[in-house]
Amino acid sequence: MQPDNLAFDDLILTLHTDSWNGAAAESTPAVSALEQGRLLSLPALGFPLSDPEYCCLREESVAPGRKNISYRADSGQLFSVAPGADEVVIRQLLQRHHHACQQLITRLLPEYKSALHTPINTLRVHPVTRWKQGNSWRKDDTRLHVDAFPSRPIQGQRILRVFTNIHPGNECREWRLGEPFSAVAQRFLPQVSAYSPLNAWLQHTLKITKSRRSRYDHLMLGIHDAMKADLDYQTNGPQRTVQFPPGSSWICFSDQTPHAAMSGQFLLEQTWLLPAAKMVNPQLSPLKILEGLTGRGLL
Repeated sequence: MQPDNLAFDDLILTLHTDSWNGAAAESTPAVSALEQGRLLSLPALGFPLSDPEYCCLREESVAPGRKNISYRADSGQLFSVAPGADEVVIRQLLQRHHHACQQLITRLLPEYKSALHTPINTLRVHPVTRWKQGNSWRKDDTRLHVDAFPSRPIQGQRILRVFTNIHPGNECREWRLGEPFSAVAQRFLPQVSAYSPLNAWLQHTLKITKSRRSRYDHLMLGIHDAMKADLDYQTNGPQRTVQFPPGSSWICFSDQTPHAAMSGQFLLEQTWLLPAAKMVNPQLSPLKILEGLTGRGLL
């Protein structure tokens, strides 16, 4: 069992809103905590489902071999719905959650509202342990990591995520949270291989990546992999286990907050990208932290 050797209040700011259209009074401390790498916990913010929506909470709703169902609000596209699943109801569910998250961000994090882009809403129906089976250690999200996209370089942008536990019973979503990103970077940066501009160009040319992988993206992927590969760090490194019960939500910059999903099933997740320059304090971004440690620009 992993040790709980980090203080809860150093990792998490608890907010008490129970409305997706509320929380304006908590905006200032929320933005500050979020940019420092803390997680915002909203234990009273649930997302009730209709009876038809609950009926879609089945593993059979997801196309075989896919991890989740995703909805892209900008285009209206829905991906990875299994043949025979109720696509209309699933689309309605993801649209509703996306709109609720938009309302929440407008009130809770108004500084980001005009700068957030590329929204993707996700429905996860598999148990965490089910998806772990048969996948490589790099895809094992029960290991502490910071998010980095192998095929989708983001050139220093932030990954903002809103999670909601919609389990129809009483099963919590259990996470582990890790040490501050600056400590993670200092620990694992020496293990990251040298960046190759030629290799980045080649991967983009061959469409292995959707855009050119910058030095920043290379370092973030290297840190992600080094964290997951270090089994002693996974077991004994700085961390704390937290529980998110059904009917609760939480928010973090998942590229900055080390996390691991240990157990749970049935989750809604809203993701946006945010340019680091649009943060209230861009110096707290992983981009600026890594540039400070390496002594060079990374884009």
